[in-house]
Amino acid sequence: MTSETIGTWVRSVPLPDEEAAQAARARQQTLTKPPGSLGELEAISVRLAGIQARAIPEITGKAVLVMAGDHGVVSEGVSAYPQDVTAQMVLNFLQGGAAINVLARAVGARVAVVDMGVAVEIPQSDGLVRVHIADGTANMARGPAMTPEQAVRAVEAGGRVALDLIESGVDLLACGDMGIGNTTASAAIIAAMTGQPPEDVVGPGTGISDGALRHKVAVVAQALERNEPDPGDALDVLAKVGGLEIAGLAGAMLAAAGRRCAVIVDGLISSAGALVACGLQPRVREFLFAGHLSVEPGHRAALAALGLEPLLDLQLRLGEGTGAVLAMPLIEAAARVLAEMATFESAGVAGRVGE
Repeated sequence: MTSETIGTWVRSVPLPDEEAAQAARARQQTLTKPPGSLGELEAISVRLAGIQARAIPEITGKAVLVMAGDHGVVSEGVSAYPQDVTAQMVLNFLQGGAAINVLARAVGARVAVVDMGVAVEIPQSDGLVRVHIADGTANMARGPAMTPEQAVRAVEAGGRVALDLIESGVDLLACGDMGIGNTTASAAIIAAMTGQPPEDVVGPGTGISDGALRHKVAVVAQALERNEPDPGDALDVLAKVGGLEIAGLAGAMLAAAGRRCAVIVDGLISSAGALVACGLQPRVREFLFAGHLSVEPGHRAALAALGLEPLLDLQLRLGEGTGAVLAMPLIEAAARVLAEMATFESAGVAGRVGE
């Protein structure tokens, strides 16, 4: 099942602008440095030029989306924390006290908190976007996590939130999450879409014991066996073993790509959303940067399937968009080097001998 809106977004995702990328690549060769000496910063600037379809790209507005939702699979005992923590952390985000708030302030990014499906009502306040498709998902170990209609509505809602941010001037979007139980759902999506066995992609999440980890692997295996998600149908996988916040992230990535907005994927949950988005439209991958490498084993499998190399490896496993936000200054620095660094000609610096 899909929708007219999702179909429109799928068709609107362009290819990177190769002419702009080539111009950026050529300019890199004229800057006052040995060719290639700034390594990945040079590659990032060229990718960004292709994404924005501008020979000299720029970052003018940064934001992080923190999509929140609860998961019925928590009743299977897969998390070290109770489900109440989801709503409590959303309130913490709104009060500015969480890690993502601190890091976003450090890099000058806005924080948009989205209630995609928290199990209890969150009081309205500044910074909260209330979508609320449902009071969390159903228990995927016993049946589908969502109805197809809920999955579609959540994808659409996430896309609209991203488009609102882009309309307000955001051109670098980080994708984060909050939801007790969502590492279980994400691992199930990654296993379904990459073909990896659950034991290779299920990790400790919030810090469960070895015995609890073995149980979590069994729960994911049970969910996959019971629901039989079709890896060739991203929305089917999402509805059967996904989460409302993961759906929102997938929609945000899909819609942002259609507007040539660069997106930074965070950790395990965000990468599961990216797999769904790229399952709907493979060209979305060209608009994604991997902010970091999580210690969750499924994240490495997801990034390999997406063909993305992480910009950072800081042994993070918090989520919220923390690793993605930390990568923002690198991407912004890459754009500024391309735009602001002097050329050999403008600086009066001699080029390489014999050239």
